[in-house]
Amino acid sequence: MENIVFENPGLLWLLLILPLVGYWLFAKDKKTRPYLHYSDTRVGGKLKKTWKIRLYPVLNVLRLLCIALLIVALARPQTKSKNSRKNIEGVDIVMAMDISGSMLAEDFKPNRLESSKQLAKEFIQARESDRIAIVAFSGEAYTQCPLTIDHGILENRLKELQSGVIPDGTALGDGLAVAINRIRQSDAKSKVVILLTDGVNNAGSIDPLTAADIAKTFGIKVYTIGVGTRGLAPYPFRTPFGIQYQNTKVEIDEELLGQIAEETGGRYFRATNENNLKEIFNEIDQLEKTKIEVVSFEHRSEEYKPLLWCALVLLLLEITGRLFVFKTLP
Repeated sequence: MENIVFENPGLLWLLLILPLVGYWLFAKDKKTRPYLHYSDTRVGGKLKKTWKIRLYPVLNVLRLLCIALLIVALARPQTKSKNSRKNIEGVDIVMAMDISGSMLAEDFKPNRLESSKQLAKEFIQARESDRIAIVAFSGEAYTQCPLTIDHGILENRLKELQSGVIPDGTALGDGLAVAINRIRQSDAKSKVVILLTDGVNNAGSIDPLTAADIAKTFGIKVYTIGVGTRGLAPYPFRTPFGIQYQNTKVEIDEELLGQIAEETGGRYFRATNENNLKEIFNEIDQLEKTKIEVVSFEHRSEEYKPLLWCALVLLLLEITGRLFVFKTLP
């Protein structure tokens, strides 16, 4: 029904007069029905109504249906179909997420890692036409999800990210190198890596600036995000007496992250709280917006003819009934 439209929808208001027409038809039949005077009604009381008497009101129902169909036909119902052509300038994005132990610091709520995952999820949901991959790193790096347009799978794989599954540390160069490897052969118009970390490069076998130079060679733009408040942040430690908190110094190599971004044509951002991080994701979303040109074509087909045929059939049934089956005298 959502594809049905009317060329003259105002005529449908005429359907509101059908109850009045019906009342007039049935009242007219009752008024013109022939009758005879009897001195005793007990004889007539024993007579049963014939099937013709019982079915006679159907003639008026047929006429009402006929009128209703004619009104709908005059409103000219049409079915519409749309065709669209999309020209998409695709963007391939790899999100390289730091999952080291320091990402469990609770200067973000509930912690840096979970807050980053939630905002990354919202970023993914806003990029319906792009292929996105997820790379995780701490002391080592691995691909959590390859490039895909299936955002349901992406969100599930993002949700599964957790700290402690690989050796601890912050291998910025390795994380960036694995991300580059995911899209270096992509034929997308634009290739982007979003590198999110809260630490200083202290692990891995690849120098971060070397990895940045490789990204530049393949035309890959790198946006770097430093996550963490300024100063001290509460960090949970497991002890025999349960979870204890200790304020630890927040150390982010902003100079290195800025160099990586500048070398590849990207930008460096510093996120000191959840709102700040959300604004950063929104800004990157606008900077790397997919260009879509949509050309739509709408075709409409007239659907009133079947209604007219049905109305004609009902009219013929009524006329036939009145002339031959339910004929009355005078």
